[in-house]
Amino acid sequence: MTVSREFLAGLPKAELHVHHVGSASPRIVAELAARHPGSPVPTDPAALVEYFKFHDFAHFIQLYLTVVDLIRTPDDVRLLTYEIAREMAEQQNLRYAELTVTPYTSVARGIAAEAFCEAIEDARVAAEKEFGLVLRWIFDIPGEVGLEGAAETLRIATKLRPEGLVGFGLGGPEIGVPRPQFAPYFEEAIAAGLHSVPHAGETTGPETIWDAIRVLKAERIGHGTSAMQDPALVEYLGEHRIPLEVSPTSNIATRAVASYDVHPLRAMVDAGLVVTINSDDPPMFGTDLTSEYAVAARLLDLDEAGVAELAKTAVRVSFAEDSVKDALLSDIAAYVS
Repeated sequence: MTVSREFLAGLPKAELHVHHVGSASPRIVAELAARHPGSPVPTDPAALVEYFKFHDFAHFIQLYLTVVDLIRTPDDVRLLTYEIAREMAEQQNLRYAELTVTPYTSVARGIAAEAFCEAIEDARVAAEKEFGLVLRWIFDIPGEVGLEGAAETLRIATKLRPEGLVGFGLGGPEIGVPRPQFAPYFEEAIAAGLHSVPHAGETTGPETIWDAIRVLKAERIGHGTSAMQDPALVEYLGEHRIPLEVSPTSNIATRAVASYDVHPLRAMVDAGLVVTINSDDPPMFGTDLTSEYAVAARLLDLDEAGVAELAKTAVRVSFAEDSVKDALLSDIAAYVS
């Protein structure tokens, strides 16, 4: 069973697991690199495709941080955010996206937190007006920085609280970064009305996912790739309807999964788990959300109606306002019919 690329591209979509800096296309990265000579990042979009070829997760993080280092002014932040939104809307037909943003890495490089928040908010408002794309933010702790990064991320999230902020997350490497140490920060974020959406079980086993659920009170799990290794966890995720934000191509690119043939997506769906399809850091992995839906359609043997149901699931488990959900669900239904 095949679903055409044309159908997938036109399908109105929501995305729940996609990173701010990691969404910068070669065009955007090249523009930022040209603004800041002396960076190891190439200014030629074609050379960037080669630059983004990494051999493991640690190497990916290393390359990712060189791109982060190009974002040095509030104007850089605004450019990045606005141009990402343009490409999401015009190239992917995204109507809603929860963008994982790591304010600490920009603030640590000298951008005032207030100016950072103003820049992303200005881009968010413009994107909705000009492209019809509703953007919301998930502020995530860069796990490799530790508690200093957690404290500053929490401060920005709760004290500055940009209007589009809906969630509090935890990204970066999992190995050597135990989840329980971040519990107090998640408790405060949840008390402030933010949703808990940590990464877990991408490059580590099911225990990391258990920690995310039990200790960080996760409402959704970023990746959750190793969940199927623990039958008790599978049962818990299914019973409590905790969605997994699955990014198949990312998992292959970072070597979290050996190949599409052994990717656990099919097993997750067969077990009755709630899954959403996402692109994670799309240009860095040579993918986009349309391509991820094509992968999911192939792995799950879906027809157009099945793919549309996946798209609806992402909307339903998003943190969007009911009015946004209702409008997008109607658009998906109209598109399929």
